[in-house]
Amino acid sequence: MSDPQVDTTGAAATTRRDRAQYAVCAALAGLGVLLLVDAARIPHVTSSNDPLGPKPVPMVLGVLLIVVAIFYAIDVWRGGVGEAEAGEDVDLGTRADWKTVGLLVVVFGVNAMVIDTLGWVISGSLLFWGCAFALGNRHHVRGLAFGITLSLITFYAFAIGLGVNLPAGILKGIL
Repeated sequence: MSDPQVDTTGAAATTRRDRAQYAVCAALAGLGVLLLVDAARIPHVTSSNDPLGPKPVPMVLGVLLIVVAIFYAIDVWRGGVGEAEAGEDVDLGTRADWKTVGLLVVVFGVNAMVIDTLGWVISGSLLFWGCAFALGNRHHVRGLAFGITLSLITFYAFAIGLGVNLPAGILKGIL
């Protein structure tokens, strides 16, 4: 069995340039220029808390995007091509599992509707349990236990670590 990458005919190897990749380079460069133009229009505002202001981040990102676009264009010009993916363990001939997708949409929708009323800990627990159920988990108690644990950890990580209060809902005063 021969490797498809190896030329067995003895012909001289020629480099092919994938010209479509130049469009990606142009898009990256265009996005970089757009960031630089928008950043230039930001007024210079500083405070004691933020001596740099909001300008440097988009300026640095714009410059980096342009630099990446230039290096990418040079790589394409030299004949560089991306390595083909070996593929995932997915049978492309099978149909989509719309039941699972539908269940996930319902679970996320219900979570969006009840998060303010029930609070993050309860709605997050139900979100995790519902997603795990939709994806095939049939250990309901264990799934709910993991959901409660993850919800409590994220609730306190946001509240203590980030200073962002997630809704407590009906557990207000308890958490």
